[in-house]
Amino acid sequence: MSVLVFAESSEGKFKKIAFEAVSYGKKIAQQLSTQLIALTINAENASELSTYGANKIIKVNNETLSTFNAKVVSSIIAQAATQENAEVVIIDSSSNGLYVAPAVATILDAGYVSNVIEAPSNTSPFTVKRKTFSNKAFSHTEISSAVKVIGLAKNSFGVVASDEAATEEDFSPEIANSGVNSTAINKNAGKVSIADADIVVSGGRGLKGPENWNLIEDLAEVLGGATACSKPVSDLGWRPHNEHVGQTGKPVASNLYIAIGISGAIQHLAGVNASKVKVVINIDPEAPFFKAAEYGIVGDAFEVVPQLIEKLKEFNSKN
Repeated sequence: MSVLVFAESSEGKFKKIAFEAVSYGKKIAQQLSTQLIALTINAENASELSTYGANKIIKVNNETLSTFNAKVVSSIIAQAATQENAEVVIIDSSSNGLYVAPAVATILDAGYVSNVIEAPSNTSPFTVKRKTFSNKAFSHTEISSAVKVIGLAKNSFGVVASDEAATEEDFSPEIANSGVNSTAINKNAGKVSIADADIVVSGGRGLKGPENWNLIEDLAEVLGGATACSKPVSDLGWRPHNEHVGQTGKPVASNLYIAIGISGAIQHLAGVNASKVKVVINIDPEAPFFKAAEYGIVGDAFEVVPQLIEKLKEFNSKN
């Protein structure tokens, strides 16, 4: 019996959420008095996972897997779980993880619980806490199947150092026929992605036009965050659709979410409600976002944001 974590990487580099998943897996392995096994695919520095508690690292290195395919990755994870006799399989809640986890559960005939935010409160019966109703409530869910698949919510457990002397071995699974051929992949270079960002700065129609988007970009740059927008902004063509966040766009679970000139429609709030701290800057004191935010500034964004950027630059220069 073991706990298996799929440690996701991109272009050979681990994402922060991979370290969080391994940290979470270590906690469960301790609860079950078993070992934690981490699975990597084309990762350059797999041994790094031992820093967060992995006892064993199994590595898949295959050039044909350079492009993500949910069917192929799901098959590999399921094969690894079977080989290692895994009772619990942990997969992060990245966009890729959300595709993979249900498929892995189907292959393994396992119970699957998504959006999990804490270590199990009980291991017999196996009970986990998850966010539900667009992150407005919590539920405690029992998993009765022999194998359990857990989808870990981003920024819910944290990254915890737990040095282990991990063993490493190569793993050569059968590669499933993906049925998909990728002809081109276009990526934004040099920008922090919304999925990976701890800080997201988002703008709405209150910016009045794309020519004013430098306010969003400059604030995001000084904070080391990603830029995003509301649905009306992407619909108007001010910003690309890959920056649209909300229930109908990309979900955000950042440590800090700053909404500038966004009134706070229910679909937008549902998609960003998982963020730990929400800040709103809006000229309208009746904007719905003020009821959802931890902090709010009633004021003109064209006056408030430049002052905020200047103060942050002064702070950064002293530290």
